[in-house]
Amino acid sequence: MAKAKLKAKQNLIRFDWAIKRLLRNKADYTVLEGFLSVLLNEDIKIINIKESESNQARIDDKYNRVDLFVEDSNKELLIIEIQNNSEPDYLMRMLYGVSKAVTEQVTIGMPYGTIRKVYHINIIYFRMGDGKDYVYHGISDFRGIHSKKVLELTKAEKQFFMKNEVQDVFPEYYILCVSDFNNVAIDSLDEWIYYLKNTEIPDTFTARGLKEAREKLNYDRLSEEEKRDYEHHLKQACYAQNIIDSAYMEGEIEGREKGLAKARAEVEKERIRLSAEKDAAQAELKQKDAELHQKNIDIIINSNKAGIPIETIAAITNSTIEEIKRILEHHK
Repeated sequence: MAKAKLKAKQNLIRFDWAIKRLLRNKADYTVLEGFLSVLLNEDIKIINIKESESNQARIDDKYNRVDLFVEDSNKELLIIEIQNNSEPDYLMRMLYGVSKAVTEQVTIGMPYGTIRKVYHINIIYFRMGDGKDYVYHGISDFRGIHSKKVLELTKAEKQFFMKNEVQDVFPEYYILCVSDFNNVAIDSLDEWIYYLKNTEIPDTFTARGLKEAREKLNYDRLSEEEKRDYEHHLKQACYAQNIIDSAYMEGEIEGREKGLAKARAEVEKERIRLSAEKDAAQAELKQKDAELHQKNIDIIINSNKAGIPIETIAAITNSTIEEIKRILEHHK
């Protein structure tokens, strides 16, 4: 695999538009099958592409999601969703997308055992979360609170679900943070992410599906109508992203100002607290000094009444003879 930044040989179209317009026909499944096989590390065979009200192939529908019914190398049917949204609540949209994909499979009277596994694949072109990687994989992992051991399936459950692990029963998430990719392709998945980021496929790339993508997704091969639709899609996507960026900047500035105001208020609050503590400490110290001074006076007077020499009283109270004489004279 190439480990340096590479240049494209062809002008290709964006993947998000392609899956809405060009990769939905059975003749073009080879591209999608290649991408999914590389990502999931399975021999994916697409059986059907699901259509629903939320999955209409509209050019300007930036919230479009593509649900793919696929069959893997074990002949199991899976549902894979591909979404490309740029919203601050995107994690919750992922949860909603999976939940909807699951509930749509079950009608009244159907057993839960008919629910098929859902893979939620997210290709995102914006910063989400705080991480160091550009590909993330999420699974449902059940561990004992006390033993810390992973919950296992029984033999009967393995036969029923046709799965080996509990996590295999539940949905899985993939997040491809395309913008965070550094354009250095070291494996097949990196080659696909390079294309997703740059809409380019260098001739040296060999990942499954990229050869077909290089042929089918060539901009120059589009019809004039498709080119117009594609250009419109790019403008809409750019416009939508500009709105999001502007809103983010405005919110960031407003948030920064509110943050500074809050910080100033906290600093002033802390200053007042420390000042009050200092005043209280000084008052307490003065009170203790006064009490100590009074104790010394009492000791001096009582010692003098007991006939103790002034020199001895001075040593006991750490006072001068002149101070003792003034105190005795004052309290005569």
